[in-house]
Amino acid sequence: MTHACCVSQKDVCLVRRHEKNLVMAKYLAQAIVLGAQVVGRAFSKALRQEFQNAQQAQRAAGGGRQGAKRAASDSMMGISVQEAKQILNVDKLDKELIEKNYTHLFDVNGKKKGGSFYLQSKVYRAKERLDEELREADVKSTKEKRKEDSAS
Repeated sequence: MTHACCVSQKDVCLVRRHEKNLVMAKYLAQAIVLGAQVVGRAFSKALRQEFQNAQQAQRAAGGGRQGAKRAASDSMMGISVQEAKQILNVDKLDKELIEKNYTHLFDVNGKKKGGSFYLQSKVYRAKERLDEELREADVKSTKEKRKEDSAS
């Protein structure tokens, strides 16, 4: 058994250093826990926001199954139907007018004529998006015709 008179100054310093290390470890652990909580909250908030944005996009695209399909198509193509119409300067989905405007804009924005690859890409993506919309409209009209034919 050690008495107070037998404890050296060195032992006292070691005990104090050990206590300081424990306190620092405690503060470090608290900082890590708080940091993890902050990151967790931010992540969950971002997830909720993304979910709300997806729902808004679905509602803006018409809601229901068709709206979900259009929102998925917009995100997959990277461009909305409205934006594609504006780029190609068309009001309605007319295949000939789309093709005419696409050809003109693609040629005018060629590198040989001082255009840029970026603008050509935008024109190409716009036509690609409107072509997809035309395909969907064709499929829909074909299904409706089949329903009418089978009902008759």
